[in-house]
Amino acid sequence: MSVASIRRCRVSGSIDDRSTSGSRRTTALPVELYWRACYTVVVSVNIDSRVVAPGSDEYVDEAWRLKERINSQEGVLKQRHDFFTDAYRRSTVHCYLQEDDLVGFAAVRRDGYILFLAVSTAFRGQGIGKRLVARVADDNESITCHARTSNENALEFYEHLGFEIKRRINGYYEDGGDAYYLKLGSDSGLADRISEFVRR
Repeated sequence: MSVASIRRCRVSGSIDDRSTSGSRRTTALPVELYWRACYTVVVSVNIDSRVVAPGSDEYVDEAWRLKERINSQEGVLKQRHDFFTDAYRRSTVHCYLQEDDLVGFAAVRRDGYILFLAVSTAFRGQGIGKRLVARVADDNESITCHARTSNENALEFYEHLGFEIKRRINGYYEDGGDAYYLKLGSDSGLADRISEFVRR
């Protein structure tokens, strides 16, 4: 099933991936997902990528604050604190940081299900959301997620990347909101296709 028509956008910017040690690792690019429609922006910034392993709470407070800012501004990502932090700690979390400030993250389960995806409003339009999905694709043959049926911006973003709506779930969220269950690919070329998309 297809969602609404896609607004295409061009992205310009650079992301500097650096290796780290310990519970964090750098790779080429896991409840409710969120992405606002992308806009044409010409910005060049240096952003580091980190990976937080399951069982760690590194950046969990920063991720909570980023989620809450988005929630207060746009009315999405409404999870309770205890639910959010528990899910975060059980996930592999891909993070993007500028000078140690968290600007975007994706928390993913071992099966490729994206629990949370968020990008700071100040850093949208630079391809960070696409790169987060690409990082998940590096480690999974398929990617799945839920998105609110009323969140048109998120649905446009996922369709733009090739996600397909598999079913609608009424009353999925705690506040009674409905969700779509989406899936991206199941073939072995998924990571290559996403990587190619990010390079466009």
